[in-house]
Amino acid sequence: MLIALHDLFRCMSYPAEERKNADILSADTIKSLLPADFSGDVFVKEVTKSTNADAACIAKEAAHGTVVIADAQTAGRGRLGKSFFAPRGGIYMSVILKLGLVFSDAVLVTTAASVAVCKAVEAISNLQPKIKWVNDILVDEKKVCGISCEAVSSGDTVDSVILGIGVNFSSQDFPEELRETAGVLFTEPTVSRNELIAEILKNILFETEDLLSRKFINEYRKRSAVLGKPIRYLENNIWHDADAVGIDENGGLVILENGKEKILVSGEITLRIK
Repeated sequence: MLIALHDLFRCMSYPAEERKNADILSADTIKSLLPADFSGDVFVKEVTKSTNADAACIAKEAAHGTVVIADAQTAGRGRLGKSFFAPRGGIYMSVILKLGLVFSDAVLVTTAASVAVCKAVEAISNLQPKIKWVNDILVDEKKVCGISCEAVSSGDTVDSVILGIGVNFSSQDFPEELRETAGVLFTEPTVSRNELIAEILKNILFETEDLLSRKFINEYRKRSAVLGKPIRYLENNIWHDADAVGIDENGGLVILENGKEKILVSGEITLRIK
């Protein structure tokens, strides 16, 4: 199996002059930072269209926890089909999870992953990231990470989940339309991308190990960037004003609109100024 999977990926290579000081992604280094019982595999590419698409190609044969990582993406997609700015130097990774879920429970993976990414950042830095529902990670009120989740199935049970994570690791020249909302984790990194990737992967595997216990929900609530705040949410192409008052046991956003409680299970929200 491993030979067939490895044949799909070429090892990354950089010109010799770039190796001296560059933060080079390394499958071997990442593996060395993972627990001894890690049973998946780590694939690293220099450039790819989409790590999610690459992961989907090998999902059937790949072991639980296998991850595809790229130094840059040319056709990455985020939630709701939006294009994802993914230049060289960020972290673009897709994790293949085989959790034996039914479709109604697969939504929990995104919530758990948001907690996992926050804990990983906290473990290697003094940053305190927040979660903007559903799954945007913020630092200093700017988005530094986006998470997407795709289910692969041949029936009523989800065969595997492909968890896509994109992190703005260090300084980037964002397009004009992103400069007000996008941020980076580090202006001068003191850790490597390999270290953060390994920490993220470890946390994802831990947080999803007993997914149905929903043990991560309280951690999600603690890190929420929207609870207790006025928001706007998009429904049927119309923006509505409401207040975010809670996170339910399935990761849904509990809102109060015109005195009535409602639960959002997906969609797009934004914070609003009263």
